[in-house]
Amino acid sequence: MRLEKADTLIYIDLPLPVHFWWVTKRLITGFFVPPKGWPENSPLWKSSMNSYNTLWLCHQQLTPRYRDYVLEAENSKKVYHLKSIKDIKDFYELIASS
Repeated sequence: MRLEKADTLIYIDLPLPVHFWWVTKRLITGFFVPPKGWPENSPLWKSSMNSYNTLWLCHQQLTPRYRDYVLEAENSKKVYHLKSIKDIKDFYELIASS
């Protein structure tokens, strides 16, 4: 419903390996320092395994639908399809200079 009403979409669509790296980095550093913002005594290993599974499921099921939606939306909305960390940085610079 929100997507239909929006006149501008910002879709962050990073490659799957980037997301897997971030989960892995959080898992590794979490053995030494609790991840920022996590509740005390959170199950780091189980949560990380759930994150890997969720990433894969989203990549298989949701991401293709979002990409199709964004392609269609480009006909009627302003769309920023950010596909890399560099795209995100460039977008921040664009909005900061506006």
